[in-house]
Amino acid sequence: MATVLSVSGSPSPTSRTARLLRDLDSRLTTQGHDVVPLDVRTLPPEALLHADFGHPAIVEATALFERADGIVIGTPVYKAAYSGLLKSLLDLLPQYALAGKTVLPLATGGTTAHVLAIDYALRPVLASMGPAHITPGWFVLDKHIEVRQDGGIVVEPGTREALDQVTDQFSAALSERRPLGAAA
Repeated sequence: MATVLSVSGSPSPTSRTARLLRDLDSRLTTQGHDVVPLDVRTLPPEALLHADFGHPAIVEATALFERADGIVIGTPVYKAAYSGLLKSLLDLLPQYALAGKTVLPLATGGTTAHVLAIDYALRPVLASMGPAHITPGWFVLDKHIEVRQDGGIVVEPGTREALDQVTDQFSAALSERRPLGAAA
């Protein structure tokens, strides 16, 4: 099937956002996709903050974007926008790093007041990077993600259903995607 880069823009090592992404990664894997996780917080802070385009970790992260057919971008919402950590990585990527890619934006947050952060903050930045398609995204309230003792999660049933739907739409869009230059 397709190679999917699953990017967590959370700075927290105990992030619900990252746990939610890893849960969605499992679903995409069972659908036949090769999923590569990337937690932006594991990249060297100095390279991100000093815009060190040549740092080996940044070069490798850029290559992961280039090799992927699809990108899942997950971020916690801070002050009605995506995380600054995610922004620091997006700023280091080439202008059209998402060219030809299918993208699924996801966000988590503590209040429904931030539900539009996907459409008004994250989606415009992603769109400026030239993706072939941005599928409908989803916002998940933190309280709908229960972290189990083993580190896994339980997602509130209504939220789970919605997440499964957007994940399946993303998967279907990847499956329908034709390589550039392929005959119609």
